[in-house]
Amino acid sequence: MRIALVAPSSRFSEQAAERVKALAVAQFPEADLYFHPQCFLSSNHFAGTDKDRTQAFIEVANDPDIDAVWFARGGYGAGRIAVPALAGLGPEARNKAYMGYSDGGYLLAGLYRLGFPGLAHGPMAQDILRDGGEEAAARALAWLTRRSPEALEPDLKDGRLYAAFNITVLGLLLGTALEPDLTGHELLLEEVSEQMYRTDRAMFHLSANAAIRSVAGIRLGRCNDIIENDPDFGENEESVVRYWCSRRSIPYLGRADIGHDSCNRVVPFGPKPKST
Repeated sequence: MRIALVAPSSRFSEQAAERVKALAVAQFPEADLYFHPQCFLSSNHFAGTDKDRTQAFIEVANDPDIDAVWFARGGYGAGRIAVPALAGLGPEARNKAYMGYSDGGYLLAGLYRLGFPGLAHGPMAQDILRDGGEEAAARALAWLTRRSPEALEPDLKDGRLYAAFNITVLGLLLGTALEPDLTGHELLLEEVSEQMYRTDRAMFHLSANAAIRSVAGIRLGRCNDIIENDPDFGENEESVVRYWCSRRSIPYLGRADIGHDSCNRVVPFGPKPKST
């Protein structure tokens, strides 16, 4: 299976690439990894210029010999290229899987809006540098190569629709050309490196949006590395999400096993795959 890695946002690490290659050789011999040279470019904050990142994504997505596109890392930058990148996709781009999370949510949202079937919120290659990161990278490869049910978020149910996003990313793409139709979906949300008042503010915006009020409910993943408030906000992430769900009459469905950490589980967009 030919898996291409691109970095739509921030620059990827050569150290991470070497560790992912070694993991694939040892545990996933069926995975033929191709690291696009763009992954290692650097232009200010980004993994190359907007043009570099756009062209790399279009190149691997349209390549008929590529079976899956794996986002190398998050950071920031995918939103800058998502619209022109999606505009450049041809028929071959639909015939493959795509995986990422965090800033990659801009591309996943746009692809889902276009009806692409093989999308998943899940670990990225850079996650191998986290504590326990080999498990995260192995989980991603297990899903991409084998559709392993053990890689999935454990509470996904047959017959339901799913989508998963970073709270900030989803809030920022609402109302844009990337916004997907999430009607009837269980929406799984996670966050990282935000003060609690910012998460509260983001949930005010999300829960007020008609597109979000049409979901079947919200499940909350982990909110990692919360920045201290001064003064203390006085609530945690679950009480904040429960508050806005209750105020907007959106069902709160409990917690989810996703987040910016090595325990991040895979959430396919749309229905839970029948093969699992």
